[in-house]
Amino acid sequence: MQQQVATYLQQQARHLNSRVLSALAIRVADDPFKKVKKMIKDLIVRLMEEANEEAEHKGWCDTELSTNEQTRKEKTEAVEMLHAEIDELGSSIAKLTDDISGLTAAVADLDAAMAKATTLRQEEKTSNEATIKDAQEAQTAVAQALVVLKEYYAKAAEATALIQQQPTSPTIFEKEYKGMQAESGGVVGMLEVIESDFARLEADTEASEATAQKEYDSFMTDSKVDKASKTKDIEHKTAKKQDEEQALTVKKSDLEGTQKELDAALAYFDKLKPSCVDAGVSYDDRVARRKEEIESLQEALRILNGEDIS
Repeated sequence: MQQQVATYLQQQARHLNSRVLSALAIRVADDPFKKVKKMIKDLIVRLMEEANEEAEHKGWCDTELSTNEQTRKEKTEAVEMLHAEIDELGSSIAKLTDDISGLTAAVADLDAAMAKATTLRQEEKTSNEATIKDAQEAQTAVAQALVVLKEYYAKAAEATALIQQQPTSPTIFEKEYKGMQAESGGVVGMLEVIESDFARLEADTEASEATAQKEYDSFMTDSKVDKASKTKDIEHKTAKKQDEEQALTVKKSDLEGTQKELDAALAYFDKLKPSCVDAGVSYDDRVARRKEEIESLQEALRILNGEDIS
């Protein structure tokens, strides 16, 4: 019966490619009968214990692999999202920095333009006021000269009239004395034109001054409104930039922590692979082969007990 069992186990060992059955077949042929039976029983018990242990290990592996896979998936997604958010924040901060720089330069240009306009306006106003004053003083002087000349020529006209009433002209004159009527008309007319010119200069300068002041006031109003708007934009963008810089710092810290968690999960997966993934033979194949080994051992034991002698 021992020889029959040894032959049977050799056949099963080749069929199942089982080193356990092959080694046992050699010993069955050489060891005493009782020792063989005990050896087979012990091996059945050991294989069943291994099966239970492997089942427990399989359950533990399934749980750990599932948890680890979920962790790796979540952490990978979190890392990718954090990278995207960090890139977006970096781009936004760079744009805000450019916007703030541009707005700051624009405000400086507005300040310079308003200062220049104020200086030019003051110079123009001073010049116009001097021109108006000169025109007014000139008009006053011309008016006074006209009064004097008109009085003078009026008296001269009276004197001429008295002379014309004499019966004969003095012998020293070749012709009748007519006075200075033509001369008086020409001088007075010229002075009246000059007075009119100064009046027109005063009016034109006053109109020019009013227009220039209106344009200056309009420019200053528009510039102040524009400056206030740009200053408000600078404040808003500066506050937003500070918030985003703070958020960027937090995101980078989160990324560092999440990356460490992902690295730990990847390292743990590498640790699980030898016993849970890269076993060489699938769990189902190992279970099936162990089951057949146990069944073969049980059959061998029945042969030794005389239950199957055919």
